[in-house]
Amino acid sequence: MATDRTAQVTWEGDLMSGKGRIETVTSGAFGGLDVNWPARSEEPGGMTSPEELIAAAHAACLSMALSNGLAQAGHVPEKLQTSATVTFQPGEGITKIALEVVGRVPGMDEAEFEQAAGQAKENCPVSKALTGVPEIGLTARLDH
Repeated sequence: MATDRTAQVTWEGDLMSGKGRIETVTSGAFGGLDVNWPARSEEPGGMTSPEELIAAAHAACLSMALSNGLAQAGHVPEKLQTSATVTFQPGEGITKIALEVVGRVPGMDEAEFEQAAGQAKENCPVSKALTGVPEIGLTARLDH
């Protein structure tokens, strides 16, 4: 069954001096988040950016895909800690994403975990949506 998720954003002014606000999202889990060009291209200053939201989405998606793949292989993870760093270059766009996942997975060795993480990275829906990004790297390791 397909699901739709919606975000409502209001923008006022031009790109460089204007400002925007993420008003609402379908779930109601967040909203009222301010965005502007300096938050995107310089320092956040308490505001978010599209790239920060993409990083959160990618980290969550990778975690979900990896936990599912591990469980299907008989290795339910105790814990996965995933981070995503999205690099934005003004004038070029998103130039790279660095993913890192550290897992506590009983009965699994490092090589198996790295392979499972790589498959999750290739198959998570957010990774698939971001195929235009020139470089998406992954570091995966077990927490012993």
